[in-house]
Amino acid sequence: MSETLRESAVPATAGELLGLVRSGRAGTRSDLRRLTGLSRTAVVSRVSALTSAGLLLLGEELASTGGRPPGALVFNRDAGVVVAIAIGRSRSQIAIFDLEGTEVVSDSRDHAVGVEPDDLMPRVAERVATLLREVEPPVAGIGLSLPGTVDPVRGLSIDSPVMAGWDGVELAPYLVGVVEAPLFVANDADVLARSELLGRSGSFHDVLVVKASTGLGLGIIADGRVLSGHVGAAGEIGHTRVDAAAGLPCRCGATGCLETVAGGWALVGRLAESGHEVGHVRDLVALALHGDAVARGLLRDSGRHLGELLAVAVNLLNPQAVVIGGDMGNAFDTYAAGVRESIYARAAALATRDLQILPATHGDRAGLVGCAALALDHVLSPAAVDARLVAQAQRPTADALR
Repeated sequence: MSETLRESAVPATAGELLGLVRSGRAGTRSDLRRLTGLSRTAVVSRVSALTSAGLLLLGEELASTGGRPPGALVFNRDAGVVVAIAIGRSRSQIAIFDLEGTEVVSDSRDHAVGVEPDDLMPRVAERVATLLREVEPPVAGIGLSLPGTVDPVRGLSIDSPVMAGWDGVELAPYLVGVVEAPLFVANDADVLARSELLGRSGSFHDVLVVKASTGLGLGIIADGRVLSGHVGAAGEIGHTRVDAAAGLPCRCGATGCLETVAGGWALVGRLAESGHEVGHVRDLVALALHGDAVARGLLRDSGRHLGELLAVAVNLLNPQAVVIGGDMGNAFDTYAAGVRESIYARAAALATRDLQILPATHGDRAGLVGCAALALDHVLSPAAVDARLVAQAQRPTADALR
């Protein structure tokens, strides 16, 4: 970024300077001048705007609390909060995060499978309102995830076999009156990928992030960015046709999908047929963790089937790591053994030479962390920060004209 900013004909904006401080690449005004090529006056002006907006704190202000160097610049994590809402087939998780992505307060509850938005979303809005009573900073944004393909512009689901009745329903109106902040919507695999970018501090730039739960999804990180595809359908691997599933009916209405042999819903059905009392993939995982041979075998077989498709993705994209999250990821050793077996048997040796297979960084909280990251990526982008500063600068003039 430093070379790009120095060589660009357009001077670095205040929003870009904030990004350098947030990333840890700059901690003083001198750092900002060195990285951007801006003059001292320009840096001072931009830093002043950021401090006036409460987004940056100066070392002088922090000396009494932490002994920071006088010239230090520190991102103010307490300048606002974001709301994270992760909605799944049978559970909804809600949390409030500060601007660095640290959870402040949360709430998780199960709901009936097949619940419709008119039944669930008003309750979600009430829970958000309750959580917000425990925090003081203003809400900068809301990140919300759903299974399946979503339209991020309209903020709704457009194709979700898991959440019947949600397709085409705008979600922002349910939150109006509870929280006045922009809503950003993504699918559950994409937010899982975003949680890894937030959690691993930039150690990986090319990663495949698996959501292995009731359904199967894939988040794709390429060069440090989450790829969603042309219509937001990148990574919908669960409904890829595979030979092992030939003729088997899928919940999406087709036959032969990977999910019919590897999705959590299919595994639960098979486990129930063997005489086990299970109602959710989390029950299957709990049995496997307690040593149940049938449950462990089903999970490993699922990993093998998934790994066969992932081997193709590994050859195509050459990731540094495959991260496994979702409910089945909680039985990582068993599930990953199957995934690893197929990937290393089918992918090219060069593509797997340095490949790591890792558990999701945030475990059961990954969806929430990813939703927070979704909101933060938008509201703290350079463009959004610059727009905020412009609006703040114009506000005194507007007030004077009233």
